[in-house]
Amino acid sequence: MSEELGRVRQMWHLLEPLHAVLYYAPEVFEEAAALGYRTDERWPSYFAWRAAPLGAAGAERVVDTFYSFSPDKVREHVPAAWSVASPDAVLAARTRAVDRAYRALFGEQATGPEIAEAAALARRAAQSADMTGRPLAGANAALPWPDEPHVVLWHAATVLREHRGDGHVAALAEAGLDPVESLVSFAGIGAARPEVFESRGWSDEEWNAARGRLVKRGLLEEDGTATEAGRALRAEVERRTDEQATAPWRVLGTTERERLVELLGPLWVAAIGSGLLPSETTLGIGKV
Repeated sequence: MSEELGRVRQMWHLLEPLHAVLYYAPEVFEEAAALGYRTDERWPSYFAWRAAPLGAAGAERVVDTFYSFSPDKVREHVPAAWSVASPDAVLAARTRAVDRAYRALFGEQATGPEIAEAAALARRAAQSADMTGRPLAGANAALPWPDEPHVVLWHAATVLREHRGDGHVAALAEAGLDPVESLVSFAGIGAARPEVFESRGWSDEEWNAARGRLVKRGLLEEDGTATEAGRALRAEVERRTDEQATAPWRVLGTTERERLVELLGPLWVAAIGSGLLPSETTLGIGKV
């Protein structure tokens, strides 16, 4: 991996937990409940929070943009989400939720000068990103920027992670990996245990069929572990994803990028150390 791609991946690792707080913080579930969403599990609000920038999107639109989720799982929650609350109401509640969650998580840091400095740097990177062919990133980037610096930081982190995610979907498609195959192949290289990917809603039959297709392509062994060719293909997907996520970070100079890493470090530690986020996810951070 080149030095530049390594820096791009480092920024993803630092920003992803700051975005993911949205799906786990108790303050977020309180806002979801106030809108009328079930909170006995995270999925009703997850689909609402993440899809709301797309407007009142139908299931097929969300299937295409979220990619790794089973269409049946998506249809369970979309478009039903918009009968509970409109996308505009969800977006307003999302801003309140992030504000409250960050204040609870970061304490006095949330309104301090360091987080404002980090927000300004991350915003510059996010606003420089080309949104061509980036539906989720583009939808988030088109929203009005929040007023509070700590919420600006979350919004910038979200635009940048969805920009990366949209590029990742394109890289998977270029590699000839359909949604369920993308997960099966990822499990094959040890990115996470297969059980972790159950959250995406694929049936055992669909998972096993995808495994069979990848075995025939020479990408998996019969036991589901990746072959040398399978590992090479996944490495290429990650390389292409990093390449396509590079441009926004070029707007910052070396000193600015290093300063942003320094500023994000304590926030990353607080987010990871909070216990809010799962220790193993479908993203494979730290394993690929």
